[in-house]
Amino acid sequence: MPKLSKDLQEAICAMPTHEKDKLLLRLVARDQKLVDQLQFELLESEESLEDRKDKIGRAIYRLAHDKHYSPGWLMMDMRSVNAMITYHTKITKDKHGEIELTLRMLNEVYAHQMHHLRKATSRTRTISAYLVKRTQFVLQRLSKLHEDYYIEFEDDVNQLLQHLHTTAPAQEAQDAGIPKQWP
Repeated sequence: MPKLSKDLQEAICAMPTHEKDKLLLRLVARDQKLVDQLQFELLESEESLEDRKDKIGRAIYRLAHDKHYSPGWLMMDMRSVNAMITYHTKITKDKHGEIELTLRMLNEVYAHQMHHLRKATSRTRTISAYLVKRTQFVLQRLSKLHEDYYIEFEDDVNQLLQHLHTTAPAQEAQDAGIPKQWP
């Protein structure tokens, strides 16, 4: 991003308000993420946060209940849903929702796509590594929350850890130092 000189900054500040507004609107329109952030912050209410989470929840449901033909396709779809969660967090700054949705995605996949993860094979190695990394991410994010929030996530996290340590990713989870029980 180019740096503005002090003279240019002063000239822009001296511009008439209506010209600055037109310029600002043109610049904002070029950045879709910024447009979405402003849309959320300025025009949407608290109910829209739940609507956004519900939309991602439907994507998680489809991910968990669709028939996947290989662990590779399952992982690709998980990455797509995870990108939705990440974008949601960037737009809304909903750290609590990020943990909630990621846990939901991982537990739903384990609940409904377990046949891909029953035993370690060359085909499950990549998805196993991905599941371990996502679990580490959740545990790291949880450590940044206040301890009062732990009760909300305890059952889901322990369910995830149990799945992780009893399926194909078990060895990778042990190597990564992921606990079998939380907190």
